[in-house]
Amino acid sequence: MLAAVDNRIAVVTGGSAGLGRAIVRELAARGWDVAVLARGREGLDGAVRDAEEAGVRSVGISVDVADAAALEAAADEIERALGPIDLWVNNAMASVFGEFADIEADDFDRVIRVVLGGFANGTRTAVRRMIARDRGHIVQVGSALAYRGIPLQSAYCAAKHGIKSLTESVLIELQHRGSAVRISEVDMPAMNTVQFSWVKNLLPHHPQPVPPIYQPEICAAILADVAERPRRRTWVGESTVLTILGTRLSARLADAMALKSGFAQQDPHRGPQEFPPNLDRPIDGDHGAHGVFDARSHAISPQTWAQRHRGLVALLGLLAAGTAAGIATGAARSAR
Repeated sequence: MLAAVDNRIAVVTGGSAGLGRAIVRELAARGWDVAVLARGREGLDGAVRDAEEAGVRSVGISVDVADAAALEAAADEIERALGPIDLWVNNAMASVFGEFADIEADDFDRVIRVVLGGFANGTRTAVRRMIARDRGHIVQVGSALAYRGIPLQSAYCAAKHGIKSLTESVLIELQHRGSAVRISEVDMPAMNTVQFSWVKNLLPHHPQPVPPIYQPEICAAILADVAERPRRRTWVGESTVLTILGTRLSARLADAMALKSGFAQQDPHRGPQEFPPNLDRPIDGDHGAHGVFDARSHAISPQTWAQRHRGLVALLGLLAAGTAAGIATGAARSAR
């Protein structure tokens, strides 16, 4: 297939379900051609249909992001089919829910290989191509858990923390080169995605996100905003902001918050998980973007609204400051 002139080409890892699926849909709706990388064929096919229904070109490639050579081959296939990659979104994830002492070493290592290793492989694959062209943008799907580890997700927290450091290292290397390649991190809150129905679960009850829970579409929209107007770091959701700032303010406070809320990551009122674990193999079927927590999830919040309307918020802030200054000046004159 010949690449269309001036089309923007995006790659989304873990794009067949959950947040990744929402990102594919959002980018396609904005006119990006989208390559979807994931393991399960049915989910890939569904994501490609979503993109094509939005009027853009799309390919879906079955690949395990933990396999660096396979990811390189996938990138070559994408560029033959669609053209040079402009945007690479690292999103693929896996997790084990349980206390660290109960997690088998192989399962812990698998989470690290998929999350941290997968982001490293994706970043390397993208940055090599982008440096050669001196253009392109890599967006890392980060997490509040990169700043604050919580109980029952030790492997995932460790991997997300590693991604933060990896991104900082690559950013400085690009700056040292004088490269025009951009790299961003978008730190996400708890979301209503299918991951809670297929993570490997060692807990007695069904896993659940720590509230507040956000729908993946608003998080995908903010990520797409960053893709089109790059900025170094973006925090999504009030819980993300409070977690990061609370950790910076006081380690003891962050410990107390994690102790209070971290063990609430299971729902005793919900039945068994819908699917077996997807840690080592994909789950058959096309599972879309949403999980089982629709009734408890927010489609928007003050913080996410403000993130999407930064110019208007800045203008309102200036108007408020000007008004306050005018009132203060008038009061001072009246007091003379």
